[in-house]
Formats: sequence, structure tokens, C-alpha cells
Amino acid sequence: MKNEHQVVKKDIFVFKYRISHEIDRRLDEDDPNLLNHSVVAGNGGGARVRTSSCSKEESNLNFNASNLSRILTLSSPRLQLPFMATSEIKKIQIQRDDTTFDAYVVGKENAPGIVVLQEWWGVDFEIKNHAIKISKLEPGYKALIPDLYRGKVGLDAAEAQHLMDGLDWQGAVKDIQASVNWLKANGSQKVGVTGYCMGGALAIASSVLVPEVDAVVAFYGVPPPELADPTNTKASIQAHFGELDSITGFSDVKAAKGLEEKLKASGKPFEVHLYPGVAHAFMNTSPEGIERRKGMGMNDDNEAAAELAWSRFQSWMSCYLSA
Repeated sequence: MKNEHQVVKKDIFVFKYRISHEIDRRLDEDDPNLLNHSVVAGNGGGARVRTSSCSKEESNLNFNASNLSRILTLSSPRLQLPFMATSEIKKIQIQRDDTTFDAYVVGKENAPGIVVLQEWWGVDFEIKNHAIKISKLEPGYKALIPDLYRGKVGLDAAEAQHLMDGLDWQGAVKDIQASVNWLKANGSQKVGVTGYCMGGALAIASSVLVPEVDAVVAFYGVPPPELADPTNTKASIQAHFGELDSITGFSDVKAAKGLEEKLKASGKPFEVHLYPGVAHAFMNTSPEGIERRKGMGMNDDNEAAAELAWSRFQSWMSCYLSA
């Protein structure tokens, strides 16, 4: 009975999530039948840090995609945002090479830009709410989410794993570069890149492979060496990891320390923060994010760590993206 109850509970959560995604999709299409639909979305520390020119803190601080299927979840900020908040986001199209992809933009015109990279789930209402939060951080930003999966969204771990396994990582870097250039061509003098899990790894890769990037903040993800070597970063990098993260070689403590050593050799400003008592995806403190994390075996709940990380994020981007 216990196993049956767990299966039913999981199925109900996946069903609720599928409904949520369908509402969000139809909102993107301005469906008039969705007026009055709403949901609450929500945003949790110590750390070890390497000093940078923007910080007074000091510190001691082989990617395998299949490892991620064990303990990943959605990223979303601590905001009481209804689904209708996604109406703040404008859907655009960006062209690069011989392809065109959708992207989502929110924030002040002519503000510094930040490209926001999805987790393995794809572009859903969680990452959109995340971009909204970033856009409202002082002094104000224009946030842009490129749709790396071309409209596909993983609604459970198996689907998300399949989508990430099929991702053209080099192509994703080209999408990031096109997104950065779009922001710079549309009023943003400087542009940063941030990402979570898969997106965090891509954010660090962009610091190496996209010379137009001015700053990076990456959350719990390190790129595979065949994609990019952080030693060769061209931008300042701030990175955040949970000390209980168990995704070996990708976002565990060993991966964080390995990243730190490479960044020491880069000669560029950097910080690597480790947060005690939290596991992978600790920024996911919305009710939905917490429920999903618990369903994947992550029972840590430390909102203070997420708030501290947001504060550091804001300080880093404010420093390196100021005109």
C-alpha cells in the first residue's frame, strides 16, 4: 500500500504539473479563455569564496549527463507570482546561422542584459518567473530566455533526461551567443549570462566560447571538458554549489573545487561559493520546486541559502554589468 500511495502521489503531481504547463503555454499564445487562472510561485548559508575585484569576501575553496537524472528539479525564485505574471514577458524570435528560435524577454528597455538559461526541464513558467525576478533586481535588467529545446518541455525526469541527452551543446552555445548579441543590438550595453544546472554548465561554457559575454553567474553545473575549459574564460565568473550535492563530476563539492582551481589559473575575477546543508537545485524554493525536490529525495530546505545566493548574484551582476 505504501508503494502504491507513493506512485499515486507522484502521478498526481505530474498531472498537476502538466496542467500548469498547458496553462502557461496558452498564456504565451494570449488565450482569452485563461483569464483569472493563477498560481503561487515562490524563492535559501555559508560559503567559501575566492576574492574578486567586486567582493571583499575571501575563501578556501567528466561530466556524465546520465548522472543528472537522479536528483534534478526546477529553478524558480521566491516570488508570489501568478501565472498571469508571464504576461510581462514578450515572446520574440532570434535568428542565427540558418535557424530561428523563440526567446522570452522581460525587463527595462536599454538596461543591462542577462541571458537566463534553463534547467534540463526546458522553458516553463518556473524559469520565466525566475527571469522576472532577475529583471526586477536593482538596478533593473532586461532578461532573455532562449528556448534551447525549441518548444519542448520535460514534464517528468525521464522526459527531461531525454531532451538533455539530445541537446546539441555546441548549437546551444550558438543560441546563447545570438541571444547576447540580440540584447546588445537592442539597448543593452553590457550583457551577462546565468543558468541553473544544465544552464549553469552552459553559462560557464559561454564565458569561454562567447567573447561578447561580460559576466557569468552559474548555479550548480560545470561544463564537460570537451565543450569548454574554464581556464580559458574571457569573463568574470561567480559560481554557486550546495555541499550536499551528489552529482559526481558535475556539481558536487569535488566539481566545485575543480572549477575553482581552473578559475585561479584563468587570471579573471571569480568567486566559488559552497553552501552547507543544501543539495542540488537549492535555489528552487517555490512550493512546486520544493515538492519536486522532495519527490527526488532532496529534503533540505534552506531559504536563507537561496536568499544569500540571490544577494551575491545581484552584487556580481551590478558590478560587472555597470556601464
